[in-house]
Amino acid sequence: MIKYLALALFVSVSLFGQEIKPILPLPSAKQLAWQSLEYYGFVHFNMNTFTDAEWGEGKENPNTFNPTALDCEQWARIAKKAGMKGLILTAKHHDGFALYPSQYTKHSVANSVWRNGKGDVVRDLSNACKKYGLKLGIYLSPWDRYHPDYGTDAYNQVYANMQKELLTQYGPIFEFWYDGANGEGPNGKKQVYDWPLFHSMVEKYQPQAVQFSDSGPDIRWVGNERGYAYDKTWSPINRDEIYPGYPKFDQYKNGQENGSHWVAPEVDVSIRPGWYYHADQDNKVKSPDSLMKIYVASVGRNSNLLLNIPVDRRGLIHENDSASMMGFAAIRQLGLQNILPKNTKIVSSSAVDGHLAQCINHPKNGDYWAAKSTDAKPILSLSFQDPILMNALLLHEPIALGQRIKKFHLDITNDSGETERIDVQTIGNKRIIPFKQRKVISLKITFDESRGQVLVSNLEILNLISTRNEPLYQ
Repeated sequence: MIKYLALALFVSVSLFGQEIKPILPLPSAKQLAWQSLEYYGFVHFNMNTFTDAEWGEGKENPNTFNPTALDCEQWARIAKKAGMKGLILTAKHHDGFALYPSQYTKHSVANSVWRNGKGDVVRDLSNACKKYGLKLGIYLSPWDRYHPDYGTDAYNQVYANMQKELLTQYGPIFEFWYDGANGEGPNGKKQVYDWPLFHSMVEKYQPQAVQFSDSGPDIRWVGNERGYAYDKTWSPINRDEIYPGYPKFDQYKNGQENGSHWVAPEVDVSIRPGWYYHADQDNKVKSPDSLMKIYVASVGRNSNLLLNIPVDRRGLIHENDSASMMGFAAIRQLGLQNILPKNTKIVSSSAVDGHLAQCINHPKNGDYWAAKSTDAKPILSLSFQDPILMNALLLHEPIALGQRIKKFHLDITNDSGETERIDVQTIGNKRIIPFKQRKVISLKITFDESRGQVLVSNLEILNLISTRNEPLYQ
């Protein structure tokens, strides 16, 4: 923590000669790098794909796993065109079947008929990600309904050994994903997981990777699987009070304003009703418009978006899923264009020398507006020479200096002189505030409550559209 505090101080002092005090806790360098990814994919593909299940029992015959046309390059090619930055693969789900030839379980592709037992899905995906410039992530369920050692101390070492295989044989890993599910194993026992051991394996072999669970240690579950974060979403959280599978997680889903650790949320949601492929869901794929609304409610609420793609029994992303992902990419590209004219004057109620409000209109790296610490309710005001058709405002905080803004409100005045007030809570890394489309002549943002000095690093206005070129937010 001390080194990141020193870094934040160095950045703020060296860029502008004006010290801005950071607000603890602060994100680490790898947490900042992860947050900048914003959008990447989850691939649920495993034994469940072939048994038409969501949670397997560990009793499946390994020969049941037999994709007819597996092509991880197709996955990576589609993900890249969709604008994803990486793919996280279910290397082992709760049933215990491993998609790579592990030395520590007999329930794996090595004992299947697929490619005569010589196949390795993790290897194929690793190679495909490298070819298409994507990052590789690993999901490894701690729960194992097959392994005979599950429910004993020996299993913790089995799991750690499987981590080592995955962390040392497939190149750089950007995220390691734990699941909080913890049920009985084949011996009827439940496991007491050795989380310090598991975390230490990632820190030792892939120290640049972030680790996900309900409580982190680096990034956390948002609290639902429906595709949204909350109006109040804090990155700080009292991390040591909770653990994966914590039964009262709802008390922590918003994060905590004065939390002890920086553990930003990730929103995980599937493009289909299920996480695994089911043929009867081929016509239930989320539309591009629905995905855009999910994006606004996740990335636009201080979270990263992890979108699941259930690969089918061929070993391919289904055509319907691919079409939706491409449509989503198209409207995202158009709708997220900043339409704020560069010559728009941004007026602030106060500003620290070197951190003037104008720098947040098309900012350069490191720029941010800083209100004076004596300004109790800082204001940013924008007036437009000609009315601008818009339906969203985007704001960033410079989170390397901590998350600060608690509450703020917008006053939006249209070309008829009518003004609407919209009350909003936190910002964090990125906040998108959608509203009814209108021609706007002025915007005023009042920061009502903050943890210390108000800082804003970017301001944009948007006109989010649907696949029919209609406004998404009526």
